[in-house]
Amino acid sequence: MNIPFLGNRRRKLGVPDPAGIAELLAECELLRSQASRAGVRLDDSAASLEALDQLVPLWRDDEEALTWLGNDAGLYLGTVIVRTVPGAAWEIRPDGQPVVRLASGREFDVVDSGHEWAANGVPELSQLYAEVAES
Repeated sequence: MNIPFLGNRRRKLGVPDPAGIAELLAECELLRSQASRAGVRLDDSAASLEALDQLVPLWRDDEEALTWLGNDAGLYLGTVIVRTVPGAAWEIRPDGQPVVRLASGREFDVVDSGHEWAANGVPELSQLYAEVAES
């Protein structure tokens, strides 16, 4: 179907734009909003992960917010890793799950880790980052 005012909506097959994927995954709107309200600046640094670990988890009483915030926390963790650990990059699995792959080939499901952090507070995001950065 070709609808002129929509333009050509067909995508070219090939490798997706890694920078575009990284920017999209870095948005983390709910997490950034929650952090900002708590006075925490998310600047894509390891120190910002430590600040997130110190937030009072008020979101745990809201199941919908918990799910979204866990997703955002994982994506933010992945963003910090990709931007600060040499050779780390986002990869989208065939099932659609974004993961971080290190230069060594080791893969981290950061979204799953984000959900664990949002629900339980452990493992801490800064601890996960330290483990990945050591690899």
